[in-house]
Amino acid sequence: MARAMWNGVVLAESDETVVVEGNHYFPPESIDMDYFRQSAGHSTCPWKGRASYYDVIVNGQVNPGAAWFYPDPKHAARQIGGYIAFWRGVRVDG
Repeated sequence: MARAMWNGVVLAESDETVVVEGNHYFPPESIDMDYFRQSAGHSTCPWKGRASYYDVIVNGQVNPGAAWFYPDPKHAARQIGGYIAFWRGVRVDG
């Protein structure tokens, strides 16, 4: 079971993550959306496509762009479409 935590709160938990380039991508239904706010940020990966970001908010503290996902990934990354991964201090165990 993989678990993503920040500021002492479980953000996501699943035994059905997809690991790509060392990152656990969590299925959307495993995410506690109470802690997420859509960010304006975007980036592009040559083989995965355009990523969108969420800010993570826990107990009034904001971790900007700490979660990302590919809403419409390229064909090579289709298995992570809509799945969410973490960085910027979010601890992922699993």
